[in-house]
Amino acid sequence: MSPAPIVLFVYNRPVHTRLTVEALARNELAARSDLIVYADGARSAEQERGVAEVRDYLGRIAGFASVTVVARERNLGLAGSVIAGVSEQLARNETLVVLEDDMVTSPFFLRFMNDALERYRHDERVVSVHGYIYPVPGRLPETFFLRDTGCWGWATWRRGWRLFNPDAAGLLAEIGRRRAAFEFDLDGSYGFTKMLRRQAQGLSDSWAIRWQASAFLQGKLTLFPGVSLVNNIGHDDSGVHSTGTGSFAVALADAPVAVAAIPVEESRPARRQLRDYFLSLYGTAPERWAHRALANLRAMTRKRA
Repeated sequence: MSPAPIVLFVYNRPVHTRLTVEALARNELAARSDLIVYADGARSAEQERGVAEVRDYLGRIAGFASVTVVARERNLGLAGSVIAGVSEQLARNETLVVLEDDMVTSPFFLRFMNDALERYRHDERVVSVHGYIYPVPGRLPETFFLRDTGCWGWATWRRGWRLFNPDAAGLLAEIGRRRAAFEFDLDGSYGFTKMLRRQAQGLSDSWAIRWQASAFLQGKLTLFPGVSLVNNIGHDDSGVHSTGTGSFAVALADAPVAVAAIPVEESRPARRQLRDYFLSLYGTAPERWAHRALANLRAMTRKRA
């Protein structure tokens, strides 16, 4: 079978875009894969130069079966661009691999994505495949399932994306009705519910938190590799949604990740490792509140001094 089409979302970061495309082109299936690039329009006059540089580079991309560039005349923002682009491509294709302009992939990324898409093509329990895994301490299974879609290098089927619900307020209300916030927040270790609430309040614009909540409420699973096939290079304050942190940097897989038959159920050991990893970074909610209160107290003390 032909590999799944790849859709790449870019904006105004030419260096990040080039590194992402060059790494992707080194994948063994790249030459057989169609690449569709959605280039968002400039949000302001200050962004126009970066947007133009990215679009100039896109015209020189090689190494894929075909390259199609969809250049937006206006700015949709990342969420609007991803939702529209993924929806458009999955209306035309049964499967899709999705990347953004700051995701450097292992040469084995496309093989893993396509093998997984084929193995679980008809398994309604599985909603997506993810290429990134956080640098948790300890060894993870070669592959495993989580009730966490992720958003850094992923793939899905038309049937999976049909579950996407853009209504953040409705998703939040249903999580509340089920009293499932603690579980949704990976046993209290990460503020996914807070992210969804901010989306519902119009304080953020995230397609990913709505995708995660949609799959979570449907009880769907995502397949992950035990060694990361994606490294997000955008945590350098260069992007609209990026922050300067090295906590999520990973070493890329230097060998293929086999998509073997495993039980189609959430891996409890992997979930515990991920929960403990987030707690080591952020602490529990009470610990985070105490830390914030202490920081505020210190700031007030400095002002009075």
